[in-house]
Amino acid sequence: MDFASIRIITHDVDKLARFYEAVTQTTAARPAPVFAEFRTATGTLAIASTATVAMLGENAPQPGSNDTVIIEFLVTDVDAEFARLHDVLGDVVLPPTTMPWGNRSTLFRDPDGNLVNLFSRPAL
Repeated sequence: MDFASIRIITHDVDKLARFYEAVTQTTAARPAPVFAEFRTATGTLAIASTATVAMLGENAPQPGSNDTVIIEFLVTDVDAEFARLHDVLGDVVLPPTTMPWGNRSTLFRDPDGNLVNLFSRPAL
């Protein structure tokens, strides 16, 4: 079994795709207006409209209600990425900080309130 992706369900695919385009510095693949994805060598971040899960009825995921998942991106320089993104970040949860286990991290929320972590590992 291979891990394939994380999918965020949103009311505004365009807005969330633009945010992650700024974060990742890549253009989202948009095979349909209700869907966007960012493919990397290690996984995919997908963004989909509520219309894509409507068939689940009352069991469909609700946008903006995630409090348990952190979307993480491994970067080379957390401080440089934070400086680059500073103007597009609305809710910074943790400015660049060295964690007790050695990673350097910055955490912020995307426009739907999902927690995002940019981190780098310590040099060995």
